[in-house]
Amino acid sequence: MSLLNKLFGSSEGKEKKEEKVLPWIPLVNVSQLDEIEEKSKTKTQVIFKHSTTCGISRMSMKQFVSAYGLTEDDLDLYYLDLLNYREVSNETGYKFQVRHESPQLLVIKNGEVVAHESHGAISSVDLGAFV
Repeated sequence: MSLLNKLFGSSEGKEKKEEKVLPWIPLVNVSQLDEIEEKSKTKTQVIFKHSTTCGISRMSMKQFVSAYGLTEDDLDLYYLDLLNYREVSNETGYKFQVRHESPQLLVIKNGEVVAHESHGAISSVDLGAFV
């Protein structure tokens, strides 16, 4: 073992931290909003609106991903990149009567938003309560 490895540690034997991957469904078309409304009558639908250039949004996303513990059987999880799909983001607000925030989480059941939060409060939403 070299002197540098002794001083700073070796990368050998260290496990790579596996990144958690969620079952995201890209939300890219306004027409998907009608599908989400209809599907919400039998299964909870969740929309995560994310600004890819915002540090607060990135932090909220990381917290959400690390705390997420549900499966595809529990609910449908949509990801909306609101910078690339501004029209979809705007229509989401109109359709579900929720003022636009970024980042923002919407929980939809029976065609209506039953919970929504933004920024740091996203992590306080207990999605399991809506399954």
